[in-house]
Amino acid sequence: VEDFPDDSFQNPSSRQKWEELFPHVISLVNKKNASNKIQLQYALLLDLAGNYVHGRARYAEAEPLLTRALKIREQQLEEAHPDVATSLNNLAMLFKTQGKYDKAEPLFTKALKINEQQLDENDPKVATSLNNLAILYKHRGKYNEAEPLYIRALQIREQQFGEEHLHVAKSLNDLAMLYNSQGKIDEAETLL
Repeated sequence: VEDFPDDSFQNPSSRQKWEELFPHVISLVNKKNASNKIQLQYALLLDLAGNYVHGRARYAEAEPLLTRALKIREQQLEEAHPDVATSLNNLAMLFKTQGKYDKAEPLFTKALKINEQQLDENDPKVATSLNNLAILYKHRGKYNEAEPLYIRALQIREQQFGEEHLHVAKSLNDLAMLYNSQGKIDEAETLL
C-alpha cells in the first residue's frame, strides 16, 4: 500500500505511477480468502484506485472500486468507523461529479454523522464532510441548508489551521460562491 501514491492526482509523476500500478491493484483485490487485515488494505487500495480513475473521469471504472471498498470496510469495521465515512464520502463524491445528487446526498449525510460521532467536533475531517454536503446542497439550490454547513466548516478550518491556510481559503471561496449564487455580491466579494 505504501508504494501507491496518495497525493494529488494532478501531479504528473503520480499519474504515471498510477497508470503503471493500476492493473496490479485490480489483480490484487480480486484475490479470494484474504485475512481481515489484508481485506482492509485492499479497501484502502480500492479507495485510492477509485479516486484515481474518478479524477481521470473514468466513472464507470471508479464506481465498482469505490463500492467494493465501502462494502469491505462496512464488513470488517464497525458501521460508525471513520474509514467507513471516508469510503462513503469517496463514493458520494463520484455520484456528485456525475450529477447523481439523489445517490450522493444520503452518503454524504451518513459520512458526516459518523465523523461527528467518532471524531472531535473540530476535526478537519468533520469540516471536510460539512463542506462536501454543503457543496451538494448548493448544486441542488438548497442554499439555506448549505450556508450553515459552509460557515461551520470555515470555523473549524480557521481554528485548526489558522486564517492564512489553503483549506481556509477554500472554505472562504466556497462560501463566497454560495453568496454569489444567491446574488449576495457584496458578501461574496468580501470573502473572495
